[in-house]
Amino acid sequence: MILTVTLNAALDVTYAMARVAWGGSNRVGAAHRRAGGKGVNAARVAAALGEDVLITGLAGGATADAIRADLDGSALRHAFFPIAGTSRHTLTVTSDTSGATVFNEAGPEVTPGEWDGFLEHYRALLPHAQVVVLSGSLPPGVPRDAYALLTRLADRPVILDADGDALSLGVPAGPTVVKPNADELVRATGRPPLSGARALQAAGARAVLVSLGQEGLLGVTPDGAWHAKPPKRISGNPTGAGDAVVAATARALLSSTPWPALLRDAVALSASAVRAPVAGDFDAGEYARLLPEVVIDALDTRQESHAPRRNR
Repeated sequence: MILTVTLNAALDVTYAMARVAWGGSNRVGAAHRRAGGKGVNAARVAAALGEDVLITGLAGGATADAIRADLDGSALRHAFFPIAGTSRHTLTVTSDTSGATVFNEAGPEVTPGEWDGFLEHYRALLPHAQVVVLSGSLPPGVPRDAYALLTRLADRPVILDADGDALSLGVPAGPTVVKPNADELVRATGRPPLSGARALQAAGARAVLVSLGQEGLLGVTPDGAWHAKPPKRISGNPTGAGDAVVAATARALLSSTPWPALLRDAVALSASAVRAPVAGDFDAGEYARLLPEVVIDALDTRQESHAPRRNR
């Protein structure tokens, strides 16, 4: 079973529009409201691929009621720990002319007692999990090194997908896979992708997968390094692409899939997620079409500039 942890759960609102008149009045073409947060999105994708998934985290107030109701309607198992504060909303505005713009609320204040209660709750869920996913931002009041503590408690494969202190302080605890995007990697290490990924490995991560947007995925692992790239540029809503990478990685860890095959699957799945209107979904037809066409280049990790060896 895959246990996903979303400490800053949200109700995600997505507005799809032909164009946006910033500073003016806009008519929304389509509006979507659903349970969100990075761990929830990754769980949706993994469940759609047939994996057994349980979603946990912190949730409170009327927003938590809406989150639970949406997950129930989607037949997704969840076990959120209740808090007194009201969970946040996020807003994503997508348009044909300006792409996707995301507005993220900070989230509710979590008390020390609520955090201690969640830790006991988390410990009780761990025996049922084979892989743990720790994703997204930390709400106010949660310790900055929360992901380090959750990683050490897990004692099983952990995927860490975070930014800022949550990432930097979590890596020394030794997660199995760390999945920053390129901007998050620069903020954490101040280095370009390949040397930045090596720096996170040196800090404690077993493997590092770096999301490169349209350029695919860089994987630096104990068995080698590869760059996996989709065969064409994909247009759409990219907000859930990284969560699809996490879902593919969690599934691969369950079955001990070799790294190049993991990267191929993750790139195809994340690209197909861009074609879906909301985070947490993917275009199954596009996924099937892209999977055999992903290009894999083996990299020389001794230098930032490298001569790739291509595999198809």
